[in-house]
Amino acid sequence: MTPVAATCRAPPPLAGNVYRLRPNSPSSISGPSASAARDRWRPPRREQVPPRLNAGTWLPKPPAAPDPLRPSRSLASARRASRRKGDAVSDAVEGGGSSRRALQIILWAAEAVYILWLFLLPYAPGDPVWAISSETVNSLVGLSLNFFFILPLMNSVGINLINAPVLHPMSEGLFNFVIGWTFMFAPLLFTDLRKDRYKGSLDILWGLQMFLTNTFLIPYMAIRLNEAEQDETPGKLSQLGSVMTNGAPVVGLIGGGVCLISVLWALFGRSDGDFGGIADRLDFLVSYLGSERLAYAFIWDIVLYTVFQPWLIGDNLRNIEDSKTGIVNYLRFVPVVGLIAYLLCFDQDKNYA
Repeated sequence: MTPVAATCRAPPPLAGNVYRLRPNSPSSISGPSASAARDRWRPPRREQVPPRLNAGTWLPKPPAAPDPLRPSRSLASARRASRRKGDAVSDAVEGGGSSRRALQIILWAAEAVYILWLFLLPYAPGDPVWAISSETVNSLVGLSLNFFFILPLMNSVGINLINAPVLHPMSEGLFNFVIGWTFMFAPLLFTDLRKDRYKGSLDILWGLQMFLTNTFLIPYMAIRLNEAEQDETPGKLSQLGSVMTNGAPVVGLIGGGVCLISVLWALFGRSDGDFGGIADRLDFLVSYLGSERLAYAFIWDIVLYTVFQPWLIGDNLRNIEDSKTGIVNYLRFVPVVGLIAYLLCFDQDKNYA
């Protein structure tokens, strides 16, 4: 009997090369379409794996994303160009170089007359500054203590930390009306497109204007008419300027409210005192203007503010919201009201400072 191991032999090897055929490959297809299938067939693409990076492999740094809070150079250049264009337009409106110099001469002459007539010469009503009486000094101190009617209003509600001086309501109203109007000039000066032609400190200028009004505003109006420098760039606002500019609507409401209260206070304030009715108060105002240098100077300030307000607002209408430029352009000629409109319609995005 033959063993099983002897009968189980491996099959003989095939002659020639042997290829392993993949399923669905063209070589595994037989028939007339095999040739066409081989022509269309492409080997499958291998998935590309990114090379492994060593510790020392260097990759280029991606470009930094632009800071949305920082204006680009092109935007800053556009703003400077727009500002120079606006200055050129304002210069054209005011006239050529000869007209501008004539305006400057008039303003400097007005400054000289203002100082001589109101401070030094004895011909205007009241005493000059070198012969000021103690009564005038006491009146000025009392008016300063009643600044913006803070002390009188505090006393009226029972807060008596300091007793407010009792002065004639017409003099208090006139004083606070001018100071409230001066207060609103701060944002207008800090947003003036020509403020950089004035090389001094606007903080000091406005601070002195609050106490001496047009003594310092007239020179500013003359200096801002100087020709612009070729490389002039907008200066950075001070901390006070930033506060006044960002809070322009609040300044307008406060200053406008003080001016309104001043008129009402002058006519109806301190009704419990012996100040008479409206007719008596108007008679006092006439005599007050004709006998007190301070009151007489306030009339000059009101007249000059009536001229400077539309002038400054007209040169800075580009700071106003586009939809409200027309109404501000008309209201700028109305004393106090035009300045309130400018501050309430001021567009923070158009601040070129």
